[in-house]
Amino acid sequence: MTGARPILVVDDDRILRQTLVEQLQLEGEFTVEEASSLAEAREKLKAPDSRFDALLLDVSLPDGDGRDFCADLRKDGLRMPIIMLTGSDDEADVVRGLDAGANDYVAKPFRIAELLARLRAQMRLFENSEDAVFSIGPYTFRPSAKLLQEPLKNRRIRLTEKETAILKFLYRAGTRPVPRQVLLNEVWGYNAAVTTHTLETHIYRLRQKIEPDPANATLLITEGGGYRLNPELAAVPAH
Repeated sequence: MTGARPILVVDDDRILRQTLVEQLQLEGEFTVEEASSLAEAREKLKAPDSRFDALLLDVSLPDGDGRDFCADLRKDGLRMPIIMLTGSDDEADVVRGLDAGANDYVAKPFRIAELLARLRAQMRLFENSEDAVFSIGPYTFRPSAKLLQEPLKNRRIRLTEKETAILKFLYRAGTRPVPRQVLLNEVWGYNAAVTTHTLETHIYRLRQKIEPDPANATLLITEGGGYRLNPELAAVPAH
């Protein structure tokens, strides 16, 4: 298992939040932070080290309407998947939530397995969309364009398809090193003709492109028989 995906759950129902935390973290696929109000959610989203790959957002919260909050997040440029949780499946409510920028709408009570399936589906769609933008160190990473941009130096780095896939998978892994064989299988598939030497060659070329000093890597580092992105440089998504 590679690194867990960070999710923010915003709901004022403590028991429901606890259930979601337990179920989402059960297989190690996700890590979950909680917020019981819009103010708390806003604080967590704006924290300097904030990184959330998706948001589960209740419609009715003590300090406002989740749909208005969703619309505000979209205006602020946050593009990660947002799934609204609501006590009503009335068509007008659903339409309003989707119009506010939500990716999906799930009525309570819901089946956890269905919610997880919808969450995974939205995250897959997002990662392959034009909207997917992540921060990796000084770079803005746009996987769909196979591009790294370094705003401070007004520099653009073109990536190959494999380099893009390597960076995307390492970003998803968060702080955990990804073993060479796992990364090889994820990027090239189970192809007996491809060896870890192929991966090491791609890592070498990638470091030549992105590291200030490729011989002393500080962004894409070797650790534990594999590779990971330095969390101090790569933990904050640009959304």
